[in-house]
Amino acid sequence: MSDFLEELRWRNMLHDATPGIEEHLASGACTGYIGFDPTAPSLTIGNYVQLMLLTLFQRSGHKPIVLMGGATGRIGDPSGKDKERELKSFEELDANLAHQVNQAKKLMAFDGVDNPAILVNNYDFYSNMDVLTFLRTAGKTLTVNYMMAKESVRKRVETGISFTEFSYQILQAYDFQCLYEQYDCRIQMGGSDQWGNITSGTEFIRRNLGGKAYALTTPLLTKADGSKFGKSEQGNIWLDPEMTSPYAFYQFWINADDRDLPKFIRYFTLRSREEILALEDTYQDDPITLKRILAEEITSRVHSEEALESARNVSKLLFHPKIDASFLQEMKPADWKMVDGEIPSYALSRSLLSVEGISLVDLLTEHTDMMQSKGEARRAISGNAISTNKIKQTSPDAVVVAEDLIHGSYLLLENGKKNKFLITFT
Repeated sequence: MSDFLEELRWRNMLHDATPGIEEHLASGACTGYIGFDPTAPSLTIGNYVQLMLLTLFQRSGHKPIVLMGGATGRIGDPSGKDKERELKSFEELDANLAHQVNQAKKLMAFDGVDNPAILVNNYDFYSNMDVLTFLRTAGKTLTVNYMMAKESVRKRVETGISFTEFSYQILQAYDFQCLYEQYDCRIQMGGSDQWGNITSGTEFIRRNLGGKAYALTTPLLTKADGSKFGKSEQGNIWLDPEMTSPYAFYQFWINADDRDLPKFIRYFTLRSREEILALEDTYQDDPITLKRILAEEITSRVHSEEALESARNVSKLLFHPKIDASFLQEMKPADWKMVDGEIPSYALSRSLLSVEGISLVDLLTEHTDMMQSKGEARRAISGNAISTNKIKQTSPDAVVVAEDLIHGSYLLLENGKKNKFLITFT
């Protein structure tokens, strides 16, 4: 056993906790949970803050529960929202939940350890319960006045809140009661915006079961410029590689504001306090290297070593001017598929190459929009501006043939140092 609260304190991940939790955690192995509603097709790195919290809880010798919101996802949490959520279809929610379960299983230890994580779907608590039973069992526990005092509800009353979202607090509280009864789970954790919902659960357990339960929250993670953590100019940073490529995921950390680095490295590395302090001391004047170390650790953990290698290769291709044709030949098809999403790309038929190949000028003008005219294309080629797969083309009569393609499919066209285009022949 290690001191979980002390671990959170030095990582600056402890926002608030109810009295008595320190003694409870010191009494031996405890069980705690965090809930995740499947309102999106994938978890984000914002959700990953909470998965890290569960991971640190588990690594401290305790048993974590990942509670998937098969029921609460159908209702919608009003916390942090200034208007009603749009309800998702049951089919969409079920698909989202199945995908998020797979993501959680990849990122948490559900086997192979002495205290494996437990996966629970809160839909199981309600699937056989009718509305009258729910109102008698759960609805009588809290007064409207108590619920109205919670910030997540109070903020919405002025602008309007439906009974559906108003009742969310009761469902989350009842979830905690069910986990307390079925798994002896006495701790609920979450972001600081969940404090009201979590403490409602401790009140449920006190009033209905005469038991003692505890709440713990992390600060809401924000960036130094005031913007919301987990977003880029392109939108959310997802844990799904099809929604945010491993390259874009890797670059999110590389491009982080230097001021955010101490916060990010404490939240997202599994290194010890001593290791982190040593790294910060070693690279105090080299934040780029420290960001790369963090980016590599979290990209390999969330995706894979192979995905990290692809992200590195794509980064070199796009930002290192000294790479040559041999480097491109060594890149794998997975690397090129990642490149496809990061620079202007075209898909052309292999039949265009035929036996004689295709004129480079025609390729630049008729089959892509790299050049507006053949005259412009010829001048660019004659001026040594055009490269194909890192090989300079100097003749306006140059032809691209099938043998020029990497892996029989890929052609990187460059106009000068900054303008890169990818053609995939299929």
